[in-house]
Amino acid sequence: MATDSGTDSFLANRIDAAALPLAVGDVLVIIAFIYAGTLQHGTVGFPPAGVGGIINLLAVAAPFLLGWAIAAPLIGAYSAGAVESAKASVPLAVRSWIPAAVIGLLLRATPFVDGGVAVTFAVVMLVVGSVSLAVWRYVAGRFI
Repeated sequence: MATDSGTDSFLANRIDAAALPLAVGDVLVIIAFIYAGTLQHGTVGFPPAGVGGIINLLAVAAPFLLGWAIAAPLIGAYSAGAVESAKASVPLAVRSWIPAAVIGLLLRATPFVDGGVAVTFAVVMLVVGSVSLAVWRYVAGRFI
């Protein structure tokens, strides 16, 4: 008889297949608010000019998407509770974004990722990301 390891059980309780629409929406929201920032600073145009513009956008978003991919499942952003209740979904998204953004910011602070980390940028990423994901999750909880 096979038994689950502690890690399998841990992640199994935090990832529900029914959360796929939330996951897709979360990634789109993260890319959208990062895109808005690149527009504000003129690093990517509207629309992103060809493949190069899309690659630039994804390069800016990649550290934060990686942070999200690490933090969100561990914190339970895709758990059954997140799927069942907007009341649970919103705080789970915000609690997931904080460490995800920190991971993204730490990656940007390395010489391997362009952009650097200014204090104002860090604050904007934490606040705008939290608000964007909270609004999305609230709306999703009403309609999904």
